Amino acid sequence: QVQLVESGGGSVQAGGSLRLSCEVSGYAWSTFCMGWARQAPGKEREGVASIDNDGITTYGDSVKGRFTVSRDNAKNVLYLEMSGLRPEDTAMYYCAADLLVIAGLRRCQPPTSDDNYWGQGTQVTVSS
Repeated sequence: QVQLVESGGGSVQAGGSLRLSCEVSGYAWSTFCMGWARQAPGKEREGVASIDNDGITTYGDSVKGRFTVSRDNAKNVLYLEMSGLRPEDTAMYYCAADLLVIAGLRRCQPPTSDDNYWGQGTQVTVSS
């Protein structure tokens, strides 16, 4: 069983920065493809970033150059460093673990699928 708990959300002005954290519990989590997604009211879930077990990262087009995903396998924590925040970044941010990548059923990419493990989310609000 995998459990994910996000933290670090809050309110910030445009141009500001935040760091989100996701505490992960689960056997052999260092082998998982991990990622972040977000969902704003009335919009579909959007994949933001992913990182595989080799540390290879992938980003959604809307956040490239502004967000950085990283993982600390020793501490069981996934991070999302966000800078240059914009009002359109306002959303609930979710941490995800994709175990189907380990099985070779798909490649590691910013998560959107319901069959990932998901946390409860942390709210990010960016004001102009």
